[in-house]
Amino acid sequence: MIETLVQAILLGGLYALFALGQSLMFGVMRLTNTAQGDFIILAAFAAIAGSTVLGPTPAMLLILPVAFGFGYVLQRYVLNGALGRDPLPSLVVTFGLSIVIQNLLLELFSADPRSIDVGSLGTQALPLGESLSIGVLPLLVLLLAVSATAALQWLFTHTALGRSFRAVSDDRETAELMGLHAGKTYALATAIAFVLIALAGVMQAMRSTVAPSDGPLLLLFAFEAVIMGGMGSFWGTLAGAMILGLAQQIGFRIDPGWGIWFGHMVFLALLVLRPQGLFPKTRA
Repeated sequence: MIETLVQAILLGGLYALFALGQSLMFGVMRLTNTAQGDFIILAAFAAIAGSTVLGPTPAMLLILPVAFGFGYVLQRYVLNGALGRDPLPSLVVTFGLSIVIQNLLLELFSADPRSIDVGSLGTQALPLGESLSIGVLPLLVLLLAVSATAALQWLFTHTALGRSFRAVSDDRETAELMGLHAGKTYALATAIAFVLIALAGVMQAMRSTVAPSDGPLLLLFAFEAVIMGGMGSFWGTLAGAMILGLAQQIGFRIDPGWGIWFGHMVFLALLVLRPQGLFPKTRA
């Protein structure tokens, strides 16, 4: 059981990285990004392509500011036009982006799975006892997930930008009357979300192989983590990711074919028992 718990926490860290960008975008704009998983895969392939040209470290450092700029432009000039009381336009736009990304990646990279060569980092482990060890790379992913969650919470709680995010989220019209530009504020939120998406893509490509068709499955994991934790709650998203990871690891322990299915069953059970999530966001 200790090994199952450790593996669940490590897997939950990866799922939290998948979900934090989604949680941020929904928390600020009430926008459900159905292309979340495909953007993660796009970032993974960008990192893979960049690492072959520039080397792994320069490519990973370059992709983060590129993702920030891409997210800002996408929200400012595309997604802002789809926002409103009706969620359907944003769902249609992001679904269309999902299809475009999948087909673009298939054309550029084919359907073959690929990964980033991390050398010995992929096999290094820290011993926790005589019969238990923890991988260095999964531990790094977990630390990044916890750090990103804490940084987002600090940003929203202790900075002027965070107060702007909360203001436009709670009441856009009043915030604009007070001098805030909602469109630019939304764009900054999406830019930060895309940095998290890029980080998730890089970590996924380092930990495992990625293929152009993987996006919908990653989107499903992100949705489940966000909804179980509570829409718009960052620590709730982390908790939801850990619960999802634990459920899948228990399922894998029972039978190798039950892992993903068992995670879905736990998600559905929590959705019935507590549809608002474990830690729903409170209005500021």
